[in-house]
Formats: sequence, C-alpha cells, structure tokens
Amino acid sequence: MLLPSGWLLRHSVVMWLLFHSLVLMTLCFHHAATSCSKRCYCSDSEGSFGGKTMRCSNLHLTEIPQDIPNDTRRLYLDYNLLTSIPANAFHDLPLLAELDLSHNELALLEPGALRGLAASLQFLDLSSNQLTMLDPDAFEGVRARSNLTGNPWHCDCRLQTALPRLDLEPVSLTGIICQTSEPSDSGAQGVPFLLAKDLDLCVVLKKTTDVAMLVTMFGWFTMVISYLVYYVRHNQEDARRHLEYLKSLPSRQGKSEESSTISTVV
Repeated sequence: MLLPSGWLLRHSVVMWLLFHSLVLMTLCFHHAATSCSKRCYCSDSEGSFGGKTMRCSNLHLTEIPQDIPNDTRRLYLDYNLLTSIPANAFHDLPLLAELDLSHNELALLEPGALRGLAASLQFLDLSSNQLTMLDPDAFEGVRARSNLTGNPWHCDCRLQTALPRLDLEPVSLTGIICQTSEPSDSGAQGVPFLLAKDLDLCVVLKKTTDVAMLVTMFGWFTMVISYLVYYVRHNQEDARRHLEYLKSLPSRQGKSEESSTISTVV
C-alpha cells in the first residue's frame, strides 16, 4: 500500500525539525559546560593537554563561581574575598591541574573541599590567607605541590600529621611559621615549623592517651578486686553457716542417744 506523498512530506519535515532541535540542544549544553564564567577571563591553555585557563583574580569574589567550565586546567581565584572552600567545590573539574587560591581570607577548608582532584591537581597555592589549621579530610588524596606560606598557623599534632600528606614547595619549608602552638611551651612559636629539630607536638597527645589507658586499666583492676572481695566474703558467710550447721549435728545426735537410754531404763 502506497502512502500519500503529503503524509511522507509532513513526516520528513517533523523528523528534520526534531533532529535540528536535538543538535541545537547539544550545542547549547556544550557551550554552557565550556563557556567562561561570568566576569572571568578564559583562554586556551598552552601545551598539548588542551583545556582552558580561567582567571578570576581580584574580582572581590566571596564564593567559588558555580559556572566554571568543566574543561578548565588552570584556575586563578587569587586576590579575592573567599573565606572558606565548601565540600565538592571543584568536583566537576576532572582536568584541573593548577589551582591558585592565594591572597584571600581563607580560614577553613571543609572536609571534601578538594574532592575529585586527586588524579589531576599538580599545583595548589594557599599562600597569604588566614589558615590556622589543615583538616586532612579536606584533601582526600590530593598530593599536589603546595604553597602554604603567609598563614597564621596554629601548630599542633593535627597540623604535624597533615603536612606530610602534601608535596610542599621548597619555599614552604621556611614559610610555615607558627603563630601559636599546642602545647604553648613547645618552643614552636615564631620558628619555621618544618625546620624545627626534635619538635614533636604529638607527645602530649600520646601522653594523654597513655594516661587514659592507665586510668581505664586501673578502673578494670579495681572492679575485678571488688568482685573478688565480694566473692570471698560471700563464700566465707556461706562457709560459716555450713560449719555451724555441721557443729549442731553431733549435739542433736547426743540428745537422741540420751533419750533412747532413758526410755530403755524406764
């Protein structure tokens, strides 16, 4: 059965319009994913790896832009007013190799702040901020070369544990200065933290842990001794009662024999 030519023509037009719309939507989504963030400047990255370089420096930003192209390889957010980096801030940037967050007001990197960058990130600049501590959970495997100078660090066991997880820039060896420390009499204040010899800020924590273990063991030992004392006293009372019972048996037997003798005489 032959179909009318008019129907075939209408059907072909509809299919062509649908295909055209699909192509336009694909181009729009691609453009949205790769276009530059508002107010920032983007350019193609040099080298054979491709991707974009996105510069958002000195724009008075107070939060990370939400429309960063997902093919960004270098991201400059320096000289802004950022105070914290939330979790998953760069999760959709699988190609990001260089991240500059210097000269902000950063005081906190939330757990998961650099999630998704362990495989790609090669350089991280956190210098000249307000960081006093580092949460190891913020990095999630990131071992990029890092610049941490120019921050008012509070040197403690947590910082001492977190720093070896990063590949620090040579300048950070002399640029991480302790503003405060815990314990305060450790001698770490005002000196390059990584160059201080025989400085172990985890000693107090280890001593505290040892004391806690000793207190716990003493508590268990006291409880065991108390149970043994109770057990012995309880058994002594039972033994005393049983002994008294045994002592009473011959007396009753003697009375029975005496009664039998009197009955026989009578």
